[in-house]
Amino acid sequence: MRELLCSILKNQRHYYVLIKKNGKLKPAHLVDVPGHSRLRPKLDEFLPQATGIVFVVDFVGFLPNCRAASEYLYDILTKATVVKKKIHVLILSNKTDKVTANGKEFIRKQLEKKLSAISTADIADDFTLGVLGKPFSFPQCQNKVKVDEAAGITGNITQVQ
Repeated sequence: MRELLCSILKNQRHYYVLIKKNGKLKPAHLVDVPGHSRLRPKLDEFLPQATGIVFVVDFVGFLPNCRAASEYLYDILTKATVVKKKIHVLILSNKTDKVTANGKEFIRKQLEKKLSAISTADIADDFTLGVLGKPFSFPQCQNKVKVDEAAGITGNITQVQ
């Protein structure tokens, strides 16, 4: 099995996104901040201007990386800027075209389970996650959080729009 490696380069591009409400193209500035631990602080540079976050997880390599992905997602969901601005978060499970891929509901449940454990153990962040005394679920977030799936290699990324 091939080892999964995080990119260590930040990418920025301007795109035009089709807005479903009125069918018009709207310019969007997309910044890809890789999940490599050394680049995670770079995300803070872009959050003040952000209107949305796409948090990409690898369907195929999810289980061995679930804890690390959950910890990074926890850090994002409890950042003051994300909570105060109610920045929408799309958790996008990539590589759904692979036979060994887990479904988005599996990913959602695993992330919620890990985030529940992290939130009861960690009280040092800007904001807490979830409702005290209850298992964590994404609807408890103050901002909108959605879990969906995609297959970038086949071009199936309409969920990002």
